[in-house]
Amino acid sequence: MQARSALFDLYGDHLRPRGGRAPVAALVKLLAPLGIAPPAVRTAVSRMVRQGWLDPLRLASGPGYSITPKAARRLDEAAARIYRTGRISWDGRFDMLVLDSPASRRERQRLAANLSFLGYGALDEQTWVATRPAEDVDVLLEEAGVRYERFTAAHAAGTPGAMGVVRRAWDLTEIGHAYEQFVAEQRPLLAAVTVRSDDEEAYAARFRLVHAWRTFLFRDPQLPPALLPERWPGTAAASFFDRHATRLRPAADRYVEQCLDATNRERRVVKT
Repeated sequence: MQARSALFDLYGDHLRPRGGRAPVAALVKLLAPLGIAPPAVRTAVSRMVRQGWLDPLRLASGPGYSITPKAARRLDEAAARIYRTGRISWDGRFDMLVLDSPASRRERQRLAANLSFLGYGALDEQTWVATRPAEDVDVLLEEAGVRYERFTAAHAAGTPGAMGVVRRAWDLTEIGHAYEQFVAEQRPLLAAVTVRSDDEEAYAARFRLVHAWRTFLFRDPQLPPALLPERWPGTAAASFFDRHATRLRPAADRYVEQCLDATNRERRVVKT
């Protein structure tokens, strides 16, 4: 697990509801159970500051970092998709982008990853579609310096034709297999965490569960039911995720509070 990705998960799942800020000492403590060393945390934090995701600030408990408005928007959107708090609907139209692709391969890959996160799939290297418009897509493309045209389109053949567009833009078979693999890999790990497990163990297991589930934000556009195959594996995987994320939440929350409180106590002792 990379430190930068883990920090996004930490802020999104635990620190955003607590004001979106934390001392750097607490960040180190909270990522230690994931096997992430302090130097890696500090390097990732510095990188996220340069990229506009975090702002440094001085807290009563010491130097810390707060999410920026840009990060808050991204984390809130991710949380809505992770926990599916919004209703997935479709009006029969696609949001379509026609891009002037960046010249460098690295920039193209970064752009593709960001568009995938926002729910867009590629018909070809320059044409992307989504079943619902993303609020941040214009900002994303403008910040990337990419020229583009944006259209609203409906397939002349209605839903049957739209399903053909979906099959071109996303490999639903591959995504379905990934959901089945997710459940198969996580089930034995989560079964090992019982009521006798301590809070740190539950926190680490839940963190890894959410981290693995979060990867689907870059793979699954969360299509409306009308465009999905029957017996979609993502439905069973979502129920599995919800059950265990809810089960482990109280212990994980206790561990987060313990780490934040410990950081505050340590700071007061140092001052004394």
